[in-house]
Amino acid sequence: MRIRDRHGFEKPEVMIIPMIDIMFFLLVFFMLSTLYMVNLKTIPVNMPKAQSAETQMSVTYLITMKSDGSLWLEDKLISEKELLLRAKAENAKNPRFAIVVRADQTLDYGMVIGLLDKFKAAGITKFGLAADSGGQ
Repeated sequence: MRIRDRHGFEKPEVMIIPMIDIMFFLLVFFMLSTLYMVNLKTIPVNMPKAQSAETQMSVTYLITMKSDGSLWLEDKLISEKELLLRAKAENAKNPRFAIVVRADQTLDYGMVIGLLDKFKAAGITKFGLAADSGGQ
């Protein structure tokens, strides 16, 4: 029978470098995965292309005008009257209120201008038109 000496064993070591590598890998993985989880509540629409389109993050209302003339607030169908009432109420509460209109490129230009004119008449002065970046 052999007797083991307790003092003959080395103390276990914690290898820190592989743990740091794993933590960096997890950090990068979660950062990249959250980029793809951002889900804008919008309706698909064929927007015109523009070379100098910019991304604007301080938008309160994102309105989509489909080719049939229907209006969508984010991903919900809404009437023009209800949209104007809601936008006017939100504009009164929020001094930084802004609207971006995503209009189908086949839509009549007069319909888009008519909607923007109604926003202006309601006292909303900060609005823009959305376009896909990169020209044809």
